[in-house]
Amino acid sequence: MMRGCSSRTKLAQNQDRAVCMTNCPTLIVTVGLPARGKTYISKKLTRYLNWIGVPTREFNVGQYRRECVKIYKSFEFFRPDNEEGLKIRRQCASAALNDVRQYLAEEGGQVAVFDATNTTRERRETIIQFAEQNGFKVFFVESVCEDPDVIQENIVQVKLGSPDYTNCNTEEAVEDFMKRIKCYENSYETLDEVLDRDLSYIKIMDVGQRYLVNRVLDHIQSRIVYYLMNIHITPRSIYLCRHGESELNVNGRIGGDSGLTPRGKEFGKKLSQFILEQGISDLKVWTSQMKRTIQTAEALNVPYEQWKVLNEIDAGVCEEMMYEEIQDHYPLEFALRDQDKYRYRYPKGESYEDLVQRLEPVIMELERQENVLVVCHQAVMRCLLAYFLDKTAEELPYLKCPLHTVLKLTPVAYGCKVESISLNVDAVDTHRERPENVNIHRTTEDALQTVPPHL
Repeated sequence: MMRGCSSRTKLAQNQDRAVCMTNCPTLIVTVGLPARGKTYISKKLTRYLNWIGVPTREFNVGQYRRECVKIYKSFEFFRPDNEEGLKIRRQCASAALNDVRQYLAEEGGQVAVFDATNTTRERRETIIQFAEQNGFKVFFVESVCEDPDVIQENIVQVKLGSPDYTNCNTEEAVEDFMKRIKCYENSYETLDEVLDRDLSYIKIMDVGQRYLVNRVLDHIQSRIVYYLMNIHITPRSIYLCRHGESELNVNGRIGGDSGLTPRGKEFGKKLSQFILEQGISDLKVWTSQMKRTIQTAEALNVPYEQWKVLNEIDAGVCEEMMYEEIQDHYPLEFALRDQDKYRYRYPKGESYEDLVQRLEPVIMELERQENVLVVCHQAVMRCLLAYFLDKTAEELPYLKCPLHTVLKLTPVAYGCKVESISLNVDAVDTHRERPENVNIHRTTEDALQTVPPHL
């Protein structure tokens, strides 16, 4: 018999079940007690999958509950014997699943993340039946944590900022939330190696100390597992900056492999002072294999590591050209790039979309590491920044990454705090906004409207 349908024959069941193709949509379902990092995992996973080009959306059942019940009174709402509370919570889960169906079946979504406790086998069975009826694959992500310090930190960092506790003092809020957790503990049925052996899942224990992975069925599931096994919650900062101003920057030429100008070298010295003042223990420094990033890192007088994948976007036939020359020689290409800068690929070169795929190993390694300084290039920095700040493919190619400025990224609860620090060394502006006219028949004047000044 098929799972969860023992009263029906296989034939009867198959009539109301959509056929699940190899590349059918995936429903990721979180499992775990409150304050175990489920929403943190959901948000990071959603951000990562969207960044690599897999359309993904998160559906947080707690948010549905807050919209339904405007004023949260106390943990009593979550008591297993609170019939009214149970009814509302079921309605909210059902509303979220309806939205999941619409997103995956009608709006072109590939992955939906259903973020809720889902602590009972019965609740998970309902979700499995829903997925089978709609032709979705299900992958469970369970977070188990018994470390009281981690749980306490999560409550203080995340839950106290929740709308549920806006008018509460810290002690009252923590006490109420601990009671809320107790409401789930007695009925919690963890994913079981024997009882749930047919399910696809990853169980994360004590924020990544150990993992249990079961029945990974396809490429998307393996990417999810790979990603979740690389993230950690140790406090740290990631520093991103471009190389110092280069000779080709000053001349308004893109790409190439030129050395630094005197101002670019001055930035290297200022960067060295800045890093010393930050007092970072065990800082790792990464550069590309291009002259301008290496010369910048040399000024730091610390060991650094060169990554070929951090090299600047390859502009193909347009390497070392000024925008004016590109418009003169390849006006059609110039207009096509302005129409869709993320997906446009230079002839014999790369697109931003290609660059994101190339940079995925860097993102994985940044997730694994603690304090890192990445000395890179404009397009590369935009791609890395888009990942950390959850920017869309349309926004990514226009993110501002000026020369001689350090961006300090510090992961916080569900996102990233950004500090922009100018090191006060003059440099040319290399940022070109999207012009108003992107038509292939535009005038030269319209095409060059947003080109920054240069020699």
